[in-house]
Amino acid sequence: MTETGSNRLVELRRGFHRHPEPGWREFYTTHRLVEEIERIGVDELAIGREAYDPSDRMAVLDDDAYEPWVERARERGVDERVLDLTAGGATGCVAVLDRGEGPSIGLRVDIDGLFIQESDAATHRPADEGFRSEIDGTMHACGHDVHMTWGLAALERVRASDFSGRLTVFFQPAEEIGGGGYPMAGSRFIEGIDHLIAAHVGLDHPTGRAVAGIERPLAMCHIDAAFEGTSAHAGKAPQAGENAMQALGSAISNAYGIARHGDGMTRVNLGYCEAGSASNVIADHARVEAEARGETTELMEYMKGRLRRVFEGAAHTHGCDLSFEVVSESPRVDSSPTLIDHVAAVAADVEGVDSIRPTADFGASEDATFLMQRVQEAGGLATYLIVGTDHPGAHHTPTFDVDERSLRIGAEVITETILGLPEGPRRDRA
Repeated sequence: MTETGSNRLVELRRGFHRHPEPGWREFYTTHRLVEEIERIGVDELAIGREAYDPSDRMAVLDDDAYEPWVERARERGVDERVLDLTAGGATGCVAVLDRGEGPSIGLRVDIDGLFIQESDAATHRPADEGFRSEIDGTMHACGHDVHMTWGLAALERVRASDFSGRLTVFFQPAEEIGGGGYPMAGSRFIEGIDHLIAAHVGLDHPTGRAVAGIERPLAMCHIDAAFEGTSAHAGKAPQAGENAMQALGSAISNAYGIARHGDGMTRVNLGYCEAGSASNVIADHARVEAEARGETTELMEYMKGRLRRVFEGAAHTHGCDLSFEVVSESPRVDSSPTLIDHVAAVAADVEGVDSIRPTADFGASEDATFLMQRVQEAGGLATYLIVGTDHPGAHHTPTFDVDERSLRIGAEVITETILGLPEGPRRDRA
């Protein structure tokens, strides 16, 4: 890739970094992707509800959550056609290059940002060099700006090559809330894919390292729960109340006491709580956002079931009603060994790659596993690769940034992986 090409990748990445949008609110982001895809030229471009069934989405928001982001996007000149197709939070898009007979290949990249206030310290390069987030409280703190850049770069380079086959690029929304993988895995675009590639930057691997496929991603579920009790005067008649805050406290304590499982790693976390109204009122409501994870899908289901039982017990003990909703979840799916071998062989010939690991433990969760699972169950292969980057702050922190050398390295690893996949008759996508 030429120096001009590398500069273009930096320009793209920094543009995305300035305008992060959270899950199901990526209106401007989708618009920019559409602009770039149309500039490249593809055989099919599906936007928003054209790309998947919106009713399949997980972690869907209340209707009033979208409007401020729609207006922000409109003020920035977003095409009304894109706003129409993404109305109600049906964001993201799918781009297809169809070049006749050959393998059918999918590439999945995620596009959403996080609710994190980006650092404005002079030592933070995005602040120092003028591409810090322009949206207060929202940031690309996990590298999805890089992932989108890789997706566009691969699409453009394959478009300009003598590639024979079909390439489908999934620009997936709402990964951070576990909401977008499932609907895209249920779309018509996943049908008949022989090889699926997903990619991530960093994850504590340094610049120059390539990991050809992850092992042991954790299955996960996100849970919203609420306790409803009865308010009362805390001084005059505390006995008349049913204390939702006490129920919440019991649930928190007991959740962290769930027994570990002998078959593998399990995790539980209660990350956000709110309760009550005033110091002199017995709290009649409490709400908590929690998650459960497991080394296997079955272990996640064990943790989810135990967490529900803990919450039900706390509600019963303190006389409260309970609502317990699983808002999103994803399975464990491992990378395919044959595709791992192919990525490792390709990466060895990419300039700037000085260390190759066939596999590495992931240690987190990803809803790309829905797409991987769908492809593997139909007889195809899938891998989730990592391209390392030096970064001064950990993922999901205000100082996260990337070594922009990883833009070119990642684009080349992904593109050469696609171009080097074996030719063969495309499986029936009907």
